[in-house]
Amino acid sequence: MAVRTIPDRTGLDLDEACARARVVAFDLDNTLARSKKPMSPEMGRRISTLTTLIPVAIVTGGSFALIDSQVLAMLTDDADRTHLHLMPTSGTRYYRWSGSDWHREYAHDMNSDDRRNVIAALERHAREQGIWCEHPWGDCIEDRGSQITFSALGQRAPIERKEAWDPDNAKKNRLAEAVGRDFPHLAVHSGGSTSVDVSQRGIDKAYAVRTLASLLDTQVGRIIYVGDRMDPDGNDYPAAMAGTIAIRVSGPEDTLRLCDALIAGLSRNAGATV
Repeated sequence: MAVRTIPDRTGLDLDEACARARVVAFDLDNTLARSKKPMSPEMGRRISTLTTLIPVAIVTGGSFALIDSQVLAMLTDDADRTHLHLMPTSGTRYYRWSGSDWHREYAHDMNSDDRRNVIAALERHAREQGIWCEHPWGDCIEDRGSQITFSALGQRAPIERKEAWDPDNAKKNRLAEAVGRDFPHLAVHSGGSTSVDVSQRGIDKAYAVRTLASLLDTQVGRIIYVGDRMDPDGNDYPAAMAGTIAIRVSGPEDTLRLCDALIAGLSRNAGATV
């Protein structure tokens, strides 16, 4: 399969993208916020404004609890929560605002045998490869029901340690390949800066954006998808390959600038249709 190079915000006609778009979807870690950290107040204001202009989706390998602490807690009072679509654990779960709370619409959980065996295999292969952390910052393996996530340094490791641990993704990719050979019926892929995610095969960020398009009665090609891991080994790449209007960002500061451009473009389109 040919490798697709995903453009950044300077390599795309954003006015044209805004004219086509019916949804804007974002990755979370290192796109909207640093790993496990809340969005900045500035980002909270941008995302809140976007929800008043267009449906907004959060598609992340993280859990709903992380979306809650990193995104929802930082929204302003102006945010239109009915326009928010939350897809944690790489789209294996989906939440909508009920008017008073967030309601889980679906969950594609792994069976208990697979979850138990995957947890054992992740630790075994990590130890064999010399990347098992004996003194982590929090749990190294988290059972999220629909996804098992390995975090090499622990869930609460300092950001600077996470970002320096595997800059070329070689460690994560090697672990994912080893675990994938053990479980050919499951999807095993490199996740965030220190993580490997395991879920049911066929349920990844490509599944998430296709499901989102169906739920919102639109086309995948009308979804803008924003993420930092747009390389072929990255967990945002399947969403790009599914046919979204994919935009690569280098981090939250870059996403802030992109959000400003999207808000301006969507506002112009809204004014033109009045």
